[in-house]
Amino acid sequence: MDSETKKTLDTTKKYLTTAASIAASAMFARTIINEYLPNELRSMVSSGFDNIFSRFSTEHTIVIQETEGLSSNELYDASTTYLRTRISPSMKRLRASKHEDKNNIALSLDDGEELIDVYRSVEFRWLLISQQENQSGSRNQELSLSTEVRWLELSFHKKHKKIALDSYLPHILERSKEIKAADRRLKLFMNEYESWSSIDLHHPATFETLAMESELKRTIMEDLARFVKRKEYYKRIGKAWKRGYLLYGPPGTGKSSLIAAMANYLRFDIYDMDLKEVSMNSGLKRLLIGMANKSMLVIEDIDCSIDLQNRDDGEKKSDSNNEVTLSGLLNFIDGLWSTTGEERIIVFTTNYKDRLDPALLRPGRMDMHIHMGYCGPSSFRILASNYHAVDDHPMFAEIEGMLEEVKATPAEVAEQLMRSDDLDIAFGGLLQLLHQKRKEVDEAKKVDEIGGDEEQKGSESPAADGEAEAAIVGETQNVDREPSQ
Repeated sequence: MDSETKKTLDTTKKYLTTAASIAASAMFARTIINEYLPNELRSMVSSGFDNIFSRFSTEHTIVIQETEGLSSNELYDASTTYLRTRISPSMKRLRASKHEDKNNIALSLDDGEELIDVYRSVEFRWLLISQQENQSGSRNQELSLSTEVRWLELSFHKKHKKIALDSYLPHILERSKEIKAADRRLKLFMNEYESWSSIDLHHPATFETLAMESELKRTIMEDLARFVKRKEYYKRIGKAWKRGYLLYGPPGTGKSSLIAAMANYLRFDIYDMDLKEVSMNSGLKRLLIGMANKSMLVIEDIDCSIDLQNRDDGEKKSDSNNEVTLSGLLNFIDGLWSTTGEERIIVFTTNYKDRLDPALLRPGRMDMHIHMGYCGPSSFRILASNYHAVDDHPMFAEIEGMLEEVKATPAEVAEQLMRSDDLDIAFGGLLQLLHQKRKEVDEAKKVDEIGGDEEQKGSESPAADGEAEAAIVGETQNVDREPSQ
C-alpha cells in the first residue's frame, strides 16, 4: 500500500470517528434533554438546535397546532379533514374509526406517519405528531394530569413558501368546507314559540328523483347554483344575500318534495316555521336571529297559516302589537332584520296564489314563482323509473296520451304505481284511474251543457231570469268561502 492511499484511509477514518463521536454526543444530549429538562426548557433547547440546522437546510416547515390557547385551530381541523381524502394505499400505518350514524369507515393519519401531497406540481409532506404532557394538579405535585398535545408539520422546499402560504393552505380551507358540507347530516328545525328545536333530516328527495318537467327542473337548479356563488355580487349591489321562492299549485303536486330536493342539493338545513306558534312580530325577529347561515326558511300554506292583517287595515284592531301582522312578516323577510344572516333561501308554499297579498309576491321577497302543476308525460316517466326502474312499457303511449287530456297530480300517479310490483297491474291501475277521471270530466261537461240550455230557456221569463241570477251569485259566494286544503 503506497503512502498516498494510506494517507487517504487515515483521513477517512478520522472523519468517520469524528462523525460517530458527534452522533453519540447528540444522542446523549437528546437523552439528557428529554429525561431531565422541564418542558419549557426542553422546547427552548430544541428550538435552538432547529434554528442552527435550519440555516443549512433548504426545507421549510410549518407547525399547525391543534389548539391556540383555549381556542381550537381552524386550520388544524381543516387540514385533518382534507388529509383524510388524500390517504394513499401505499401508507403502512393508518388510523381507522367509524361513527354510529355513518356507514363508512374513516381512515386518517396515525402518529408519526408521513403523507405526501402534490399540489400544482409541488410536493408537500405532512407529519402528524402527538405528545403526552404532564401538568401539575397541585402545588406539591402529588397529583399530575396527562394531556395529549397534537400538531401537524407541513414541510416543503423553501422556494415554494409563497405557494404554500398564499395558495395551498387557502385551498385546504376551502376544500375542507366542501367535504364537511357533503358529509354532514342535515337538520330539520321546528319553532316552539320563540326558539328552534331540531331533528335529523332524512328526506331522500333529489332533483334526479323529482317528478317535474325537465326544463323547469333545470331552471331551478341553475338559479340555486348561481345564488350560492354571488356573495360578492349581493355585497356590491347593497342587498341582503337571500333569495325567495314561491311554490304554488294544487295539493299533491310535490311542493314539499321540491323543498327537500333543494335542501339536499344545497346541503342547507331547513327551518320549518309554523306562524301559529308565533304570538307577535318580535317573536319573528328572535326566530330569525336564531337561524344559521346557509339555511332555508320554509313557511308552508302561508295563505291559511294565520289571518294576516293587511297594513292598510291596521286601525281595525287595537291589539295589533300582540300578533303577527303582514307588516311584521314583510319586515321579517325583506326589512332590516333580514340582514342578520346571509346565504339564506326563503320558501313560501300555497295552494291558492291569488289569495296572497301582492306585497308578499313582489321581487325582492318572492323572487321566483314556481308553478307546481299536474303530472305530465315527462314527470310520469321519472316516476315510472323511480318506482319500477323501467324506461319503457307497452302502456306508456296510452298513459301519456291520457295525461295530456286529464288532470292527475304526481301524488295520485305515484299511489297507483306503488300498489303492485307487477308492471301490468301497476300501469293498468293507473290507466283505470285516468279513464275514470276522463269520464268524470265528460259528465261534468254534459251537466254544464244541460244547465246552459235550461238557463237559456229560463231567460224567456223575467221571473226565471231573476231566480237564475240569484242562484249564480250564491254559488260564487260558496266558492270564495271554500277553505284551503
